[in-house]
Amino acid sequence: MSERSSFKDLIVWQKSLEFANEVIDLAEKMKTERRHYRLIEQLEAASTSIAMNIAEGKGRSSRKEFRHFLFIARGSLYETVTLLEMFKLRNWIELDQFAVLEEKSIMIAKMLNSLINAIKSDA
Repeated sequence: MSERSSFKDLIVWQKSLEFANEVIDLAEKMKTERRHYRLIEQLEAASTSIAMNIAEGKGRSSRKEFRHFLFIARGSLYETVTLLEMFKLRNWIELDQFAVLEEKSIMIAKMLNSLINAIKSDA
């Protein structure tokens, strides 16, 4: 893999990886009943899927495929935020925890949208 074209160089990938790590840290500290583990697992899967789809798309052979995976990453981001909203409503996470993650998700969404638009204009 060429260092110049590595997905690791993408700031949005780096921010998404940090975001997923923070979400997982939060999930590990949640005090919920065993029957809620499925939702927590879904939160962890959705949050990690953001960076994974950016990386997978970057490794594809065309810009069109890369853009497709960026859309999937954005969908995973929105899924993560929706789960965080649900956890906030159920008082499983604190409002300040939610606010920090929501702010980071907005930044990542803007970065994904910018990258998607940049690829569209070059296609």
